[in-house]
This record gives sequence, structure tokens and C-alpha cells, in this order.
Amino acid sequence: MPNNSPQTLINELIRSGVLTKDTADQYELLADQQGRDFGQIIMDKGILADADLVQIKSSLYKLPIIALDKIDVDKNALKEISEDTVTFYKIVPFSRDASTLRIAIIDPENVGALEAIKFIASNKDLTIEKYLISYKDFNAVLRNYRSLIGEVGEALETLSEELENKKDKVDESMPKSIDEITAEAPVTKIVTVIIKHAVESRASDIHIEPFDDRVRIRFRIDGILISTLTLPKNLHSAIITRVKILSDLKIDETRLAQDGRFAINLNNKKIDFRVSTFPTKNGEKIVLRILDPLSGKIDLPDLGLDGRPLEVIEKAMKKPFGSILITGPTGSGKSTTLAGMLKRMNSEDVNIVTLEDPIEYFVDGVNQSQIHEEIGYTFASGLRHILRQDPDVIMVGEIRDRETAALATQAALTGHIVLSTLHTNDAIGVIPRLIDMGVEKYLIPPTVNVAAAQRLLRRLCPDCKTQIKANIGEEKIISDSIKSMPKEYSELLSKNGYTIYKANVGSDCRTCSGKGYKGRIGIFEMMEMTVELEKIILGTISESVIFQEARRQGMITMFQDGILKILKGTVSLDELLEVAEAGSNVD
Repeated sequence: MPNNSPQTLINELIRSGVLTKDTADQYELLADQQGRDFGQIIMDKGILADADLVQIKSSLYKLPIIALDKIDVDKNALKEISEDTVTFYKIVPFSRDASTLRIAIIDPENVGALEAIKFIASNKDLTIEKYLISYKDFNAVLRNYRSLIGEVGEALETLSEELENKKDKVDESMPKSIDEITAEAPVTKIVTVIIKHAVESRASDIHIEPFDDRVRIRFRIDGILISTLTLPKNLHSAIITRVKILSDLKIDETRLAQDGRFAINLNNKKIDFRVSTFPTKNGEKIVLRILDPLSGKIDLPDLGLDGRPLEVIEKAMKKPFGSILITGPTGSGKSTTLAGMLKRMNSEDVNIVTLEDPIEYFVDGVNQSQIHEEIGYTFASGLRHILRQDPDVIMVGEIRDRETAALATQAALTGHIVLSTLHTNDAIGVIPRLIDMGVEKYLIPPTVNVAAAQRLLRRLCPDCKTQIKANIGEEKIISDSIKSMPKEYSELLSKNGYTIYKANVGSDCRTCSGKGYKGRIGIFEMMEMTVELEKIILGTISESVIFQEARRQGMITMFQDGILKILKGTVSLDELLEVAEAGSNVD
């Protein structure tokens, strides 16, 4: 299809001073040459962000905006327009009732798209309601529905046919067990397809959520929860039962939360799933955490550790005893970092024993133990037994209570390396947190080698990221951060501005499927135990004084580490600002 420039939009951008006439002409020509939308070109050039562009369109065309990643798309509505038509004209049907089909459109000036919508309305005798959609939302819907809907749709059709056939004949055989019922091909295929697509999409979690009239399936991909599928409510019980059978959970227990686990082989690779059920007023909700047990590719630099943070952690791992404590919220990558450290420390002459809940990464040569609180096997009780196992290195998944904190401190004091995690906002908060958990002040300096903190950022797709020049506000953020770093980083300051990168959302990139991001990377801060820090701990503790000592050591904060990764083109500034705060540690 030849490129049709949205002249009304272009004229508005020129009128408002966003573009000059010459620049607009250049971008029109570029859009025509590349066969892309004019809107994609001005986004690539950093003129407007996707969200800003759709807001301008809404005001200009007097159309409402629909955020499709925040609603449940009607599966039946999607069937009204073929995938080829959706891709070609960039229109998405997302809702339908008896007489109305609601369609989201990227370019309301696209004559071909408008003609297609008109034809669909006439052919199906439907009234059309038009909405605007951003490039990001359009690609999210297209990516997550195109294959998943098709495969699940086939299974649903098969199930419908089987149910229809059974209406007219009586099955004289013996009644089937619940295992046999839920193992029937259609339901099994639906569950299998959902799991397969979640794994292939690099999702970390699958959410199966019941509502009054439907079942919603959502995937968490690169930390973002995305609606991927809506199923009929009458399938809820069969799907939940199927997952429970796989996880060896009680099928008839629907009032209590349950936890289970199962593994499957997918593409010659074993994938583990941790399953959690939760009773709601509409039935049981299930979350499946996808665990990749293979840790062969886990290495600390690949996780984002480099420069001073990597030097600090490597030095601490070589010490004969003491603890390395990593802090951060749930889902910040702490377990992955611990697995990377275990892989580094693992050797024939070192006895490593772990207590985990759950075991997320299997490391060959490491003695890994799963916590079972329901039978009294807790971190605290397990830690007592570990100390009788002649360990050199102990990894405790999380210090949750006073007893575990006391035992971990004692282990670090008696000739063991202890790796564990805490829940605080940053590395500075580790010391006050240990004191809150009852650890005596005088025991902290000889036992804590490093207090670390981390967060995860989405990594920019290396194949389609867009290079731009930082604007005045972005320059100030970057310069202020560099000025507060140790002196050796001052050479990064630039009087000519900074070249940074942003996500190319909505592109035709095969590497990231148009998301603009591919995987995640950590940002870190590492605070070492020093003589000066010991004096602070044994005196009057305040986080501001601890932070001043961390700065004296040359500690890079998480935000500053993020700025360094921005200058390397690994992450975007927008992503960093969503996850970390520039002055989160500053007194």
C-alpha cells in the first residue's frame, strides 16, 4: 500500500511549532521511502513520544483513546476482522455487542483503513465506533493475540463440537474420573498452548483470573503485566482442575490457598512452574511462576554487574567468611544474582549448601534444599541443620525473621560465607534493618562484608533502538548525576550534550516483535564494610551518615548505575525514571 501522509496531523504539528515545514517534508519523504507511518518516523526522531502523539491525535480528530493493554479484548470481536486486515490497515476490533463493533485505529486519515471499516460495517450490518490507539498498544495486542487466539480458538471449537455431539447420545460406559475428564484433548490443549506461548514470550508469570462472565489470562513480560486472552467462564473449572492435577494439588479444596509445582519438557528443555491458587469471590485464581532451572548462562556481567559493583562483589566472594546481603523488592532479580554468585563460587573444593523457597535455578554441584513451612522446615530450622553439614558457603533465600537473622549472623561469624536477601529500599537501609531484626550492633561489622541493592530495567532492543540527542531536561538529569559520582566519572560530563537511546516501539523488528525491549538488566549499588562504617554502626546510626560514608567509599547508587547504562545505550532514561529516584539515598 502506498504511504498516505496524514496531512491534517502534519499541518497541526507545523502550526503548533512541533515541526517546521522543511522538516515535515523530509519526514514525509522518509516515511514514503521506508513504507512506514509518518507517526513512526517522528517518534523515531525523538520529536514526540507515543503517548504524546496519541493525545495530539485525540484532540485533533475528536476521538477517544483506548488503552488496549489495560482492558480485556473480546475474543469474538477479534474474529470480525482477519489478522491480515488488522496488520495491513492497523485497525483492531476490541469489543462487540449485538449491533456495535468498536475498533481502535492508529491513523484516522488513512483512507484505505476507513474504507475497510466502512465495508466491514456494511457487510456485517454493524454500527462502528472508532477509537484511537497508540503504536505500543497496537503492537502489544497484535503480538499477544495473533497466534495464541488462533490455537486456543481451535481447541475451543473442538471442545464445542464434542459437547454438541454428546447432547444427542448417551455414554453407556463407566463414569470418567476427574483426571480423565480434565485430560481430554481440548482442555489439555488450551492449558498447553497458554503455557507454551508464555514461555516463548519470555513471560515470568501466568495469571489465570476468573470474573463473573469470563476468564482473563495475563502474562508478565519484562516486568509488565499484559492481557493476552479472554476465555468463556464455563472453562474456568476445567482449566483450574487441569493445573491442579499437574501440580499435585487438592482438586476439591477451593476455599483455601494452595501451593504446588510441576515441570514440563518444552523444545527439549525442562521448564519448572511454581503454582499458587487463591480463592476469590468468582472462583480460584491461579498464578504460575515460570522458573528456568538452567543456570549455565547466568554470569554476573550479563546481569548488569560491571565496574565498581562487580569489583566489590568479587572481592567479598573471595573472603573466608562474612555475609553478602542483597536487598530489593520482590521481582528485582535478587535470586538470579545469588545464582550467578553461586556459579562463580562453585568448585570441587567448596561445599555450598542452600535453603530456598522455591529453588528457582538448579546449579550443578550445589546442595540445594527446598523450604517447606507447612511441615515446620523453615529457613531458621533448615539453617540449624546446614551448620552440621560442614558448609563453606551458605545461601539462605531470605532473612525473614529475628531467628533467621541471628542464625545467619552466627554462621557468618564462625567461618562461613553467607549469602542472603532482605527487604529494604536500598543498600543504606540494610544496617538499620538488621538492628530492627534484633542483631546486636557489635556483631554487624565483623559479619557483614557487603550490603547491596538492585532493581531491574527493561533492556533496549539492540537491533531497533533509536538514537536521539538528550533534551535540556534530560541533559540536566544526566549531568547532575555524573557530578555526584566519584571524580573518575567526571570525564563523562559533556558540554555538547549527550547521545542517548530510546525504545523503538511499533517497529517491524523481529528481535523484539515491535516491543522496543528485549530482556532486562540490573542496576546495582554496593556498600562495603569499612573501619569508618564500623565506627558509625557502633555509635549513633543515621541513614544520612551511612550514606556519606558510602559516598566516601566511592559507591555508585542504583540511579547513577542506571545513568551509566543509559550512556552505554543499554537502557532508556524513561525506564530508569520509572524504577529509581535520582535522590533516593541523598540526605
